[in-house]
Amino acid sequence: MLRSKLAPAALLALLSVGLGSVEGPATANAATPVSGGTLTILGQSDIFNLDTVSAYYTVSYILERMYTRQLFSYPVASSFPAEEVVTPDVATEIPTTANGGISDGGKEYTIHIKQGVMWNTSPPRQVTSDDFVREFRMLCNPASPVGAPGYFETTIIGMASYCSGFAKVKDTVAAIDAYETSTPLPGVSAPNSSTIVFKLMEPSTDFLNILCLPFDSARPAEYQQYLPDSATFRQHTLSDGPYQITSYSPGKGFTLDRNPVWKQSTDTLRHAYVDKVVITEGLTAESVQEQLQAGTGDMEWDVTPPTQDLPGLEGSPDLVIGPPGNYDVALNVYLALNQYAGPFTNKLVREAAAYAVDKNAVVQIEGGPKIASVANQPIIPGNTGYIGGYNPYPDNNGNGDPAKAKALLKQAGYPHGVTIKMLYSTTQPMPRVAQSLQASLSAAGFNVKFVPVTQAAFYGSYLENPSTSKRDVWDIAPPGWIPDWMGNNGRAILEPLFTDPGNGSNDFGGYSSPVTDSIISKALAAPTLAAATTLWSQAERQIMSDVAAIPVEYQKWPVYHSSAVHGCSFWWFDLNCDPTNVWLSS
Repeated sequence: MLRSKLAPAALLALLSVGLGSVEGPATANAATPVSGGTLTILGQSDIFNLDTVSAYYTVSYILERMYTRQLFSYPVASSFPAEEVVTPDVATEIPTTANGGISDGGKEYTIHIKQGVMWNTSPPRQVTSDDFVREFRMLCNPASPVGAPGYFETTIIGMASYCSGFAKVKDTVAAIDAYETSTPLPGVSAPNSSTIVFKLMEPSTDFLNILCLPFDSARPAEYQQYLPDSATFRQHTLSDGPYQITSYSPGKGFTLDRNPVWKQSTDTLRHAYVDKVVITEGLTAESVQEQLQAGTGDMEWDVTPPTQDLPGLEGSPDLVIGPPGNYDVALNVYLALNQYAGPFTNKLVREAAAYAVDKNAVVQIEGGPKIASVANQPIIPGNTGYIGGYNPYPDNNGNGDPAKAKALLKQAGYPHGVTIKMLYSTTQPMPRVAQSLQASLSAAGFNVKFVPVTQAAFYGSYLENPSTSKRDVWDIAPPGWIPDWMGNNGRAILEPLFTDPGNGSNDFGGYSSPVTDSIISKALAAPTLAAATTLWSQAERQIMSDVAAIPVEYQKWPVYHSSAVHGCSFWWFDLNCDPTNVWLSS
């Protein structure tokens, strides 16, 4: 899952140097918004998926913000807590028990659709509840399915069996359309054209966060003519957002023009100041940076400033580090521990490693205290279940405690130390991180052997492939994680990382605990946020007691743009400026 896994290579290279006193403002400048002009976004690579049901990458979110709309989304705001608040998009209001939107003890959500939200069809037509139902029914299509099926299969009634059946269907237009139109999905329905009803298996305090994901965009009926995310589909996208894709050349880029039927009166989240957006791909990070500084480009697409350019950017108002304040957006790095085979099947060995790691050294490699901070628990500060001051393995304020680690190894039956294999990505700065980890672990009695692999193999061939873990090909590895939403996000952090190990799972080490599973199940079904908070904290304590993994450091995110761009508040959801809310110098 590229949205949530370790940050892209270019960003990691950026974070590999100390930024000293650099800290960009939350908003680049305070000029009065003006309309007009062409926003030029520059980058290196194409999107992986364009179809909203399967697009699961931060860069895809930048694009989708411009031409798709969801029932709910997140605003650009002056503070990070304000940006975490679920806000109506196509929905008329936030459903509550008081307004009748939430009923049946929290297991039924009734949502109404705004009038005036239009498709750019000929003639234009109103977006309806059927368009949203269609998207949910297509999430598990066999040609290009959703990247996070668990969010839906564990919440919506009938979704798991519906998806199980869909997986067996041929990936042809006819077969997909036949299944989608004839197979019941009782948990998602449209009693009329402006109402959609979700029936849940259990109350879910984070269900509105799930509905904010671009997976849940409105889907026009015309899309059923094409194989999901096929080349033909990509040339026939429709828009209900402020911009429409008017050209797409794979590997070269996109052009988006104003959607003539979009109405600002129906959209409180997007202002669409610029008239046109041009996305150019196929460039290097160096070329992008040169153009942004020269003013021939405006925003980054999928790259960040080259490492060698950072000293000259220090103090620049065009370098924004977000979120502002005492907040982070990533658990990057943490240490996955192989519990299928090898030394880390022994809890005492896992405890020894937890005491041994010099986390401060990794913080310095990842950008220093302006970017990173020591982590002692997997939940990111400011999110539900985070425990203030909690550090179950005191390690000299993040410097490591080799004496304590050696004592634990001796207790575990390794008085002369133990050999372990460290898997790491060869993408910078991970080799430097691996060397730092090797140094502190070696001081504590671990004999660390390196297993270097490419970034793609790091996840695809190793961490997500339990067969390599069971053969003890690796023992310890430093991945990272970015949750899909902030706030009440235990489902987007603890559940994927510490439950359901297996092929393709993000529970890389194979950790499995019926105690943890039970607590997480209760947290997911908690009727109130207060109850969920208590349960997520309990789950975290259990996970840390078992030493399921070793949190190392939390991180912020840097963004660079040209001096012509105004209104660049760091927007955590696309880890960039929001292209629908920036404007250009007149």
